Amino acid sequence: MKLTEVDIVVPCLNEELYIEKCINSVLEQEGEGFAISLFVVDGMSDDNTRSIVTHYQSKFPKQVHLVDNPDRVTPIALNKGIERGNAEVVVILGAHAELLPNFIAENIKLLQKHKDCGCVGGVLHQIDENAESGMISKAMSSKFGVGNVTFRTGGAEGYVDTVAFGAYRRSVLNEIGLFDTDLVRNQDDEINFRLTKAGYKIWFSPKVESKYYVRASTSKLKRQYQQYGYWKVYVNQKHKAITTVRQLIPLLLVLFLLGGVFAFFSSVLALLWFTGLLMYLLMGFTFAMKAASKFTEALSIQKVFLILHLSYGWGYLEGIWHFIILGKTPKAKHAKISR
Repeated sequence: MKLTEVDIVVPCLNEELYIEKCINSVLEQEGEGFAISLFVVDGMSDDNTRSIVTHYQSKFPKQVHLVDNPDRVTPIALNKGIERGNAEVVVILGAHAELLPNFIAENIKLLQKHKDCGCVGGVLHQIDENAESGMISKAMSSKFGVGNVTFRTGGAEGYVDTVAFGAYRRSVLNEIGLFDTDLVRNQDDEINFRLTKAGYKIWFSPKVESKYYVRASTSKLKRQYQQYGYWKVYVNQKHKAITTVRQLIPLLLVLFLLGGVFAFFSSVLALLWFTGLLMYLLMGFTFAMKAASKFTEALSIQKVFLILHLSYGWGYLEGIWHFIILGKTPKAKHAKISR
């Protein structure tokens, strides 16, 4: 297989507002010497998504393909798309995403240069569609909000533990296995963990750029990050390992806050607890001010920080109780993806 053959897999459901931009960005990739096949794996959308993809499929039959996914589960969709293609380079993309014109060409260069890497990728530029999503974007682009997630915060080239819309070697996927269909969330983190565990590396480069349209609200963000925390415990249990250290920080915050009940029994404990809480809030507000253009924005970003950390931490705690202490399988309510 040659690195000049590229399969792009896009799982989607009811994405009529975004799928056309996504497809156009794939078809408009710049560079010579590579061929692209796009597999849009649709969860049987009931809006105009399917008709839009079908139109492109009729116009570009060798490049655009519509694949049905009645299961409506993301890892199943990803695997269906991967299995339909045969290119050595497999790119995982979101329906809300747009690739910059040099995205594929830069990924191919990186894979050719870094033989030890099973996956390469780059930075994600978030496009805000309203004021609320703007505050969410700023919080999620802050190291205080998401830690050392380089594809969100930016940074220099180097080895990382995950990237946005990674370009994988099919030979590596064949070796380690495709996406875990037991997972509703965290399937990308899980496959990247297996990839590095198998001895391969992941390379980040800011030259690989994509855009992502943020259609989020704080209520959806709360549910989304609670799911992330919950499913992360399931991944850890399956692999009997903590996949990243940063995942523990929100849990420790939640445990610290719950521990505030002991502050009622001791003035020393009360002082320590309130001091710790104040330090967290001051640190968060400092980072919020750096990201904000005015004071009121900083307050909104601080609110998003709290939602990110507390929702993830609470979901993680729920996962520990459910999976580790009770030894149960995932709850039905967590099998439904929030959109």
